[in-house]
Amino acid sequence: MEHEKNQQLQDFVYQGKSYPCCTSLTMGLIGGKWKTVIIYHLLQGPLRYSELRQQMPQVTERTLSLQLKALEKDQLIKRKVYHQKPPLKVSYSLTDLGKTLEPLILQLAQWGELVMQNQILKDQAQTEKNKL
Repeated sequence: MEHEKNQQLQDFVYQGKSYPCCTSLTMGLIGGKWKTVIIYHLLQGPLRYSELRQQMPQVTERTLSLQLKALEKDQLIKRKVYHQKPPLKVSYSLTDLGKTLEPLILQLAQWGELVMQNQILKDQAQTEKNKL
């Protein structure tokens, strides 16, 4: 019990940033609107910036760039530059640490599908009720 209290009082420090708990650390690293979506797409394998943009047309170029930089800084993705002839080719892929997120990201996606299905059923029930 005393150990639990001490652990709760300790901050979790990752890359010089302090978090009040491990859940807060996790959300600090993958939270936000686009980070989990980027990670989800990179589960398929390395993708170029343009390929990510095609799969995420709603995200602005600036936001995508910032999110990729943040994920790279947090060591969840890596950026590989191919020094071939122009044009410059850059691809993004998950690091070993990023790959450990796969079960979590897939569970989040599955939960999102469940929420959508429940909403569809509610909408259908409401439509039927309105017909009466």
